Order: sequence, then C-alpha cells, then structure tokens
Amino acid sequence: MLALIPLIVVVAVTAGLGRDVYDAVTRDYPGVMTSMLSAGLRIIVQFASIMCVGSMFYAAFIRPRKGSGRLLLDPRGDLRSVRTSAAVWFIAAVVLILVDGADSNGYPVLKALAPGALGYLVQASYLPGAWIVASLVAATIFIGASLSRSWVAVVGMLILGMAAMLGPVVVTQVLVGPDHDFGGDASIFGVPATAILFGATAIHLSRLCRGMVPSPQASRRFRLSVVSAWFVGAAALILVAWFETPGTVFYATVTGRLFAVELGLWAVLGINLFQLHGLDRFKGQELRSRLIRFGVVAVASMSVFIAVNVIMTRIPPPQYFVPVSVMEIFFGYDVIPEPTLAVLALDWRMNTFFAVVALVGVALYMVGVLRLRRRQDHWPVGRTISWILGWVVLVITTSSGLGKYSGAAFSIHMILHMSLNMVIPVLLVMGGPVTLALRATKPARKEEAAGPHEWLMAFLRWPLFKHLYNPLWVFIEFISSYYVLYFTPLFEQAMRYHWAHQLFNIHLLIVGYLFYSLVIGVDLPPRPLPHIGKLGLVLAAMPFHAFFGIAVMSSGSIIAENFYQYIDRPWLADLHADQYLGGGIAWAAGEIPLLMVVLALFYQWSRQDRRDSVRIDRHLDAGLDGSFDAYNDMLSKLATRQATQPSAMETT
Repeated sequence: MLALIPLIVVVAVTAGLGRDVYDAVTRDYPGVMTSMLSAGLRIIVQFASIMCVGSMFYAAFIRPRKGSGRLLLDPRGDLRSVRTSAAVWFIAAVVLILVDGADSNGYPVLKALAPGALGYLVQASYLPGAWIVASLVAATIFIGASLSRSWVAVVGMLILGMAAMLGPVVVTQVLVGPDHDFGGDASIFGVPATAILFGATAIHLSRLCRGMVPSPQASRRFRLSVVSAWFVGAAALILVAWFETPGTVFYATVTGRLFAVELGLWAVLGINLFQLHGLDRFKGQELRSRLIRFGVVAVASMSVFIAVNVIMTRIPPPQYFVPVSVMEIFFGYDVIPEPTLAVLALDWRMNTFFAVVALVGVALYMVGVLRLRRRQDHWPVGRTISWILGWVVLVITTSSGLGKYSGAAFSIHMILHMSLNMVIPVLLVMGGPVTLALRATKPARKEEAAGPHEWLMAFLRWPLFKHLYNPLWVFIEFISSYYVLYFTPLFEQAMRYHWAHQLFNIHLLIVGYLFYSLVIGVDLPPRPLPHIGKLGLVLAAMPFHAFFGIAVMSSGSIIAENFYQYIDRPWLADLHADQYLGGGIAWAAGEIPLLMVVLALFYQWSRQDRRDSVRIDRHLDAGLDGSFDAYNDMLSKLATRQATQPSAMETT
C-alpha cells in the first residue's frame, strides 16, 4: 500500500515526459503505454526488493532469538514478509524482461510479443539480462525462505538479494560517461545500504504498529545498523551526484535538482533516525505519539525518495552528453601516457571499492587486536603486520598505475592478476582473521541471543562452506581459473565493463585466499590437510601455472584482440609482443610465489615437529603421557610369554 502513491506519481510523470527523453539519446519512442508500464513496474520492484532484503537483514542481524533455536528463524514472524516480497519481486522482474527489453529498444510492448521479437530484444540491451538474474534470485529466495529456517541460509540469500538489486543499476546510468568507475563503485555500496536502511526501518515500524515492543538489544542493533547504512548511503549518493552532473551548475539541470531533493530527503531521514535514539526514556501515550511521528516522517521520506529515484532513471543525466574517448567508454578515464616505471608508480587513480574494503578489513582486525590486548591476551605482531601489509599491497596494485593501466595492456593486467591471486592472499591468510575473530568475540550463554561469535561459528559449520573448502574443489578452482577466464570470451567481456572487471578481480582474490588458507593459513580449515598433503597440493599446482604461461606465450591468436584494438593506445602497437610478455610474467610470477610457499610450508612443518617433540618430552617428564610406559609393558609381557612357553625341542 505504501507504494501506491509513488506508483501513481511516477507513472504520471513518465507520461508527461513523453518522447523528449527518448529523443535526447536518439532512441525510438516505444509509446506511452510501454514507458508507463516500465516505470510502474520499476516502482514495484524497488519496493519489493527493498522489503525482501530489509526483512532478511532484520531477521538475521537485528531481531534477537534466545535458547536452543536462536539460529533458527520463525517461518511466520521472520520469513513471511521475505516470501511475500520475493514473490512480488519475481513477478515484476519477469514482466520487466519483456517490458524493459521493448522500452530500451524503442519497441512497443505489444509488438514485442511477436514470435522471435523477445529473443532479439533481450540480446540488444543490458537490462533484460539483469532482470533475468533478478527474477532467478527472487525465485531462489522465495523457495529458500519456504523450505529453510537456517540463519546461515538466510544470510546467503541476503547476499544474493543485494547482488540482484545491483544488476539493473550497474548496467544503466552509472555505466556511461567519464568517471563511471567511481559511479559504479559508489552504487555497489549505496544500493545495499539503502535497502538495509529503508527495509529494516519499514520492518521495525511494522512490528511497532502491531504492538511488538523490541527488546533493548534489538533497539541497539537497529540503531547501529540504520545509522551505519545512512552514512554509507549518504557518501555513495554524493559521489554518484558528482559523477552524473559533470561540468554543470548543480541546480541548472533536472538531474541536479532531483539529486538535491534526494539529498534533502536523506538528511530528513537521518535527523528522524537521530531523534529515534532518545525514545527509550518515554512511556505510554508520549511514546506512542512520538513513534507515530517518527513513522510518518520515515515512511514519507522513503516513499518520495524511491519515487524520485525511479523518475531519475527515465531522464538522461548530464554525463550522457559529455564528449568521451573510447578509453573513457570502457574505463571511465584515459591512459594516454606511456606506462613507464614512474607512471606505474605515481599515476594513481583510486579504486574506490577495494580501498573501502581494505579500510574496513584493517579497521575490524585492529578492533579485534585491541580487544585481546585489553584482556591481556597475546596476539603475534607478525600476523598483524601480514594482514595490514596484504591490504596495503591490494590498494597499491589496484589504485596505482598498475591498476589504472591493467585494462589497457595484457602484460600489466597479468601483474595485477598475479598480485591478487598469488601475493595478497598469502599475506592475508597469514594474518589469521578467523582465529582472531573467534578469540576477540565473546560467546553468548545458552539463554542469551546469538551474537557475532555464534554467527561466525554457524558459517564455519555450514555444510556448503565445508564443501567450498574441499581440497579437491579448491585445487580445481585455483588451476582452472586461468584457462576458463583467459581462453574463453569471459576475459574480453570483463574488460569491457567496470562492474565485470571488479567481479573478475574479486574472484581472483577469493580463489587465491581459499587455496593458500588450505596450504599455509593460520586459521584451521574445515578439512585440514597433513603437511605432506599441503606440499602435494602446491607441487601439483606448479606445472599448471607453468603450462598456462607457456600456452599464452606460444599462442598464435591474441586474447581479447577486438577489445584491445578498440581502445587503440598510442603507446602499444604490437599486441602479440605484449601478450608474450604477459605470458612470461604469468609463468615467472606464478612459479616464484609457489616456491616461496613451499619454503614457508617446510618451515611450518619443521616448526610443528619441534613443538610436538617438546610437548611429548614435557608430558613424559611430567608423567602425563603413558604411551611410552605402555609400550615397555607390552614388550615385557611379550618377553614373559615367550619365556613361559616350551621350546620346540622340549615339545618333541
């Protein structure tokens, strides 16, 4: 019902915009019915997806449950809104496959129902593919929420839901124009933050309206979640506003004025949330009136914000009309200077996504270390240095000239690849983050609600997590990534789009982390290997890396040749020579880290043997280990038995 008024407003505004917004980007006008249907369905999808993600987040992280079933969700109280919103999300996304396919190609929706038309429209634009992914995820969430009560399963579905919400965003306005790498990264953080803020607030208000007074713990978790989401969303909104209004006076364009409305609504919502902090001291009618006031302001702000956001998707922003080079189309920036050592070291362009992830990773780790120090617990300094150094190397490789030029030259890309897959994971796994988290978080008693310690333990015991850590699967994933990513069209497609390039890099980092955490990691994996098994895993991987480098160097065809010809760098003319150099880098940079890992593994092996020997000797000296005495007793009994038995000659 909350979506009804924004729905009417958005549909009316879309009808009033008419064909002008289509003519502005030289696109055929599909007709008023198709454009209105697209806008109306977008409103429904926005509300349904926000409620779905917000419901899962609230049930998983805000609402406390106690007792033996504290990691099991209530199918009626917790998951009913998840199922309902997921069903609405699925239906609207399925219809949008057809409607947005027609709308983005200037084709009336009724004609899109003709035989063969839908297949063409889906391939001709990005949005239908994003809606296909969203519909599949919504269906998965609906089925999962109907069949499972597991907390871990809901968190997994929550991550999928956030990714599905990002799909239609990263392939539209933030994919176009100069600096779209900043706009895309900002959306990656802003969209989930908005969903958590709006969805969790809506669920919280719904429970209050039904007379369900939250516990003090739930209130604290709610405030922490929404305030954090507000700050993340505000930063993302400001960055996207800067990106979409380049070279213009902010209020001089329709997009700028709509962004000003969004920022104003975001500020109102933040002030309203700040006032919520002091409601605990009120009782009775005063509390009820203040809650009503808070609810009205929150609902009105969120509804208008969503309506404005959908209207903005119908209006081409100013960055559409800024002249761009071919490099800016693909990367968001130019790479004109030749990548000398000085340029690679000093010509930085911040990779916002990895910089924020690194900052959060270091901050959380240091919080854990400080907690241990307050308890006078020891944590090795070497682990802290290794963890921080890993994130520092990540920021340097992704934000320095190496990251900036990695999309323009295959050889430089391979340096980035080897850093993400071979160097950084080694440093991170030596930091032992899981061990630190388990030691720094306090286990809740059985009668208390689950907290971070129980959540982490639930993930570690999750059957799917154990399967992902299966040594055979990790080995196959580690060695096959090179061949699947580079000897198929995946690499070229990933280089064309910023979001796909980021996903490519995330995959390399995760696969490398899984492999090295099995081999030399501090944290105990679900299926720990003996040292001989770890050594065998590393030695088995080395020939595959060497063969990949040789295959790239000896290949007669150019990997992603069309893409590299499109960008037409002035400083690189011989693509085959650059690929040959990249293959050599892959060969050398792949073997050297693996050899270093082998040496580290031998060191860990000998160190473990020394510790075991010292422990056994200490137990023997203290009389705590009876294995040696038992062995001597067994030999004594055998000698006694042999002495009492008659010899063969005596028997004869």
